[in-house]
Amino acid sequence: MSTAVSPQAPAPAPRPDDGAGDSGSRARQLPALLLRGLLTQRIVLLLVLLAAVVLTFLVLSARNYLSAPYDAGYLSATLISAVPLVMLGLAELLVITSGRGGIDLSVGAIVSLTSMVFGFAYGEWGWPLWAAIVLAAAFGGLCGAVNGFLIAYIGYPALITTLATYYAFSSLAIVINDQQPISTRPIQEFFSAARSVPVGGGEDPLQVPLGILTFLLPTTVVVWLLLNRTTYGRRLYAIGTNDVAAEWTGIDVRRTRFTAYLTAGVISGLVAVVTVAQFASARPDAGVTGSGMALPAITIAVLGGVAITGGIGRVAGVVLATLLVVWLNAGILLAVPGNAGSQYQLLALGVVLIAAALLNGLAGRKYGRTG
Repeated sequence: MSTAVSPQAPAPAPRPDDGAGDSGSRARQLPALLLRGLLTQRIVLLLVLLAAVVLTFLVLSARNYLSAPYDAGYLSATLISAVPLVMLGLAELLVITSGRGGIDLSVGAIVSLTSMVFGFAYGEWGWPLWAAIVLAAAFGGLCGAVNGFLIAYIGYPALITTLATYYAFSSLAIVINDQQPISTRPIQEFFSAARSVPVGGGEDPLQVPLGILTFLLPTTVVVWLLLNRTTYGRRLYAIGTNDVAAEWTGIDVRRTRFTAYLTAGVISGLVAVVTVAQFASARPDAGVTGSGMALPAITIAVLGGVAITGGIGRVAGVVLATLLVVWLNAGILLAVPGNAGSQYQLLALGVVLIAAALLNGLAGRKYGRTG
């Protein structure tokens, strides 16, 4: 008995506009994808803002609206102010990422006190330069260890603790040499460490501050490796996200948080050496004069995408945020010369910071936690 087999229905012929429909769908989704990238990826946003700032001032400079040329030479010269900003921003990155309201208001005071210690060692006691730098890093680490012990092991709130040590370290820096800076001959000659060096070929190479090569780049590389290529970095992000869960997984939460503050102190000690070179003097108010160094460093960290609640932060964000602030300020000084320019700098920084906070809130509500 034979069974009739019904022939299979032929497959429908492909419509000639299927490919065009997919392309059209992707084209319609592209703006949404770009918006999501800008809102959720701080690195992308900072790159866009940095490009917008530089291009805007380049156009103004080309049309002679600025008091001096806004060119590559001027931008490279302004990087001298980026050295301490990036380094202290990285110090704040470590402590804020550790969570539990981690913040360090004392980094500027540590810079002031360590500047005096370095000034005594190198300028008055006759220590070799390398030994004085090691002493500055160790002394800064000791100050950071005081913060870390009180916060991680005693349990004091970070804001109150670092505010107290800010006052203590600042006053010690002032009284340690009877309110006088140290400007001996070795200290004055150390100004050569802040000079600019030619980078690149040609008849007119870029002049890059030496501190970028000797202090900033090594510190940035070490912090990046620490956060991204070591188990300590994973532990730090873990305790910043949820220290209770991290403790249940076997992480020593207190030691990890203590190490973050100690490392921030070491970085602050190295910044003290940089400031002595820039000022050609060990000043007792080096890190606290004006608005101080702590608040700009915290601003740089937050603008760079470091979550104030902890657990999120990237080295690249801190570096890009510093470049954005430094080159924005440099352009404002050329557009608005004189004392008014510095006030417009503060206004611009406040606007950028508020905009970043609003974008964080918008992205958090729309897409969840961002980084």
